[in-house]
Amino acid sequence: MSSALKVKTSPLPGSRLALEVEIPGGRSQASYEAAVNKLSRSVRLPGFRPGKVPRPVLLQQIGPLRIRATALEDLVDSVWRDALAQEKIEALSSPELSEGFEALLERFNPGDALVLTLELDVQPTPSLKATTGLTAEAEAVSFDPARIDELIEQSRRQRATLVPVEGRPAANGDVAVVSFSGSYADTGEPIVGGTAEALEVELDDGRMIPGFVEGILGMTIGEERQVSCQFPDDYPQEDARGRAASFAITLSDLKTRELPALDDAFAQEASDKATVAEMRADLETRLRDDAERRARNGRQEALLNALVEQLEVELPESLIQQEVRSLIEQTASQIAQQGMDVKKLFTQELVRSLMDTSRPEAVQRLKRTFALQALAEAEAIAVEPAVIDAKVKEVSKGFSDTSKIDPERLRLAVADDLLREKLLEWLEANSTVTEKAPEPAAQASEGADKAATEPPAAAG
Repeated sequence: MSSALKVKTSPLPGSRLALEVEIPGGRSQASYEAAVNKLSRSVRLPGFRPGKVPRPVLLQQIGPLRIRATALEDLVDSVWRDALAQEKIEALSSPELSEGFEALLERFNPGDALVLTLELDVQPTPSLKATTGLTAEAEAVSFDPARIDELIEQSRRQRATLVPVEGRPAANGDVAVVSFSGSYADTGEPIVGGTAEALEVELDDGRMIPGFVEGILGMTIGEERQVSCQFPDDYPQEDARGRAASFAITLSDLKTRELPALDDAFAQEASDKATVAEMRADLETRLRDDAERRARNGRQEALLNALVEQLEVELPESLIQQEVRSLIEQTASQIAQQGMDVKKLFTQELVRSLMDTSRPEAVQRLKRTFALQALAEAEAIAVEPAVIDAKVKEVSKGFSDTSKIDPERLRLAVADDLLREKLLEWLEANSTVTEKAPEPAAQASEGADKAATEPPAAAG
């Protein structure tokens, strides 16, 4: 191995490091000679065996610039590896020549000492301005007993029997069998996807575009009616947004749901419980547990945000880009699981767009990771090896084939999860979280809004 290099390190913004390396003349000359030998083996000249071309002829054939460039490339590559090993520096990216290769090549003279400066990303050193006494505000989450009845009614509706309606017009909650054709009110042109035959339409608010279901209400079997509707401004089909429409609707049949009796037989069919009372008790336990889980997640989310505000760290660009790629890969994996062709969908333009839009989330995720890392170091919080071993054994029992599991990776993942859980518990015990009133419940209306934007022919 070559003798120790003279290396000076200087910190740069963005968690980067500058390494000024002085290369002895002997090493630069050795690199030049090695380049000559390497290139000589690639030269084929009539009358000379490979590797036996006289040096003057070789230099003339290859050219001095190519030899010097080859020698410098190999020299820089070996020097930065030796410098990092010598200084015990963990690089996050390949070093870059601060002055560029061409400028360095002009200064490179084999046999003379050469000073070059390399710049590279290194692991950040995060710190926290404060670890205790943090304050955060989380949305209050509580158990709602009414949800038990809602879930039971949903289950009854799913198991309902459709029976014919006789002697009355269409009403809310019915299922109407209709045929219709639609056209735009302003031009009279047919609506794409706005025609159907014998389509079952649930007569619930928000199931179709505004005016469609309302127009069917009150109709009797066999009746024809002209119904005026209005496409929402955010309708998926761009050319229909905000436009008035007219639908010629014929009601051919009408059905209603006959709900099963709420008895023990229903409980046994809809759940693994023997009685309605047991089913209700099980639902209450599940809903209480879910409310507590969401409340805990909300508190921890708020505390993490408060902790990040105390974080002082410079994120290197290479780490941000790595996190962005990870997010995009996760998105691609989710799309692939839905059966879509990722290769066709992920065009270069889409990937570039995703890289831009994913950057804020990538930065936030990194900040959270480093904030927790800094907390663990500042407060000496760790997970005992025995606890990790026990959890690994517990997790391993859930695998049908442990031969495909990398034990080291599994242990690392388990250790990370346990440490994160312990840090969040410590944070909650040493901080103050106040509850704020929940924002207006949007979940139910969100579903209604989504249904309201379905094209008429797609509902049912």
